[in-house]
Amino acid sequence: MHTAFKTIGLVGKYDTQGMGGSVLVLARFLIERGYHVIVASQTAEYLQIDEFPTENLSDLASHSDVMVVMGGDGTMLSIARTLALHGVPLIGVNQGRLGFLTDITIDDMLDGIAEILSGQYVAEERILLHAQVRREGAAVYESAAFNDVVVGKGGIGRLIELEIAINSEYVYSQRADGLVVTTPTGSTAYALSAGGPIMHPKLEAIALIPVCPHTLSARPLVVSSQSRIEIRLTHADDARVHFDGQHNFDLMTGDQVWVTRAARSVTLLHPHSYSYYDTLRQKLHWGKKL
Repeated sequence: MHTAFKTIGLVGKYDTQGMGGSVLVLARFLIERGYHVIVASQTAEYLQIDEFPTENLSDLASHSDVMVVMGGDGTMLSIARTLALHGVPLIGVNQGRLGFLTDITIDDMLDGIAEILSGQYVAEERILLHAQVRREGAAVYESAAFNDVVVGKGGIGRLIELEIAINSEYVYSQRADGLVVTTPTGSTAYALSAGGPIMHPKLEAIALIPVCPHTLSARPLVVSSQSRIEIRLTHADDARVHFDGQHNFDLMTGDQVWVTRAARSVTLLHPHSYSYYDTLRQKLHWGKKL
């Protein structure tokens, strides 16, 4: 047996039908093969699992050689942001819809994870973003994002006005519904719907995509991941900044949102047969080879 991975952490989405059974099946499968299994305490509590050791997410990440995240892409986004500082590699099992990040299906779960744990895997380093909201020169809010940071209109629904600079050099101003700042990972999410480019996840790049800009010449822009994107809200009746579409912060006219690459990356492990282009073909329903 491959010995690089000895302790396996398990995290499951709470409100997914059948998740409790899936966690139990995987945990018992791993224990039978000599691995030490720890279940996230939140997962165990909500799914009423009591036959395995449990730890909170932070401790679990510190004590695990690898963590299996069971759910959908949203679950992986949340866990990746939370655990990025720990550097523990993540394996995704899809019980959601798309499965760009959680690429092992529930039907292939046991074989796929056994394959990875035996040393047959593809490892991907994926960048995260760090965003800071600045008001009158002081930082008032900070957050990480795995997919994207979106500055957008709020509930009133009117266009907002933005001024964008990169590394303190003025780039352009725009009136739009908003602006998506995305990692390569997030380029297949909201950014794709807004007309942005698909970026290979290994690229060291960040893309800026206007959302419904009032000027037709406004186009997506791709810059180095070492850049600092500085977004100033010059006018808005109602605006906020969103992080991976999972939490947000209300903005005021004059606020700035600075977006940079986060200090730590996330490592995803895939089965050795994994192909990013095959994933694109499946998830985006591209035509097959003629």
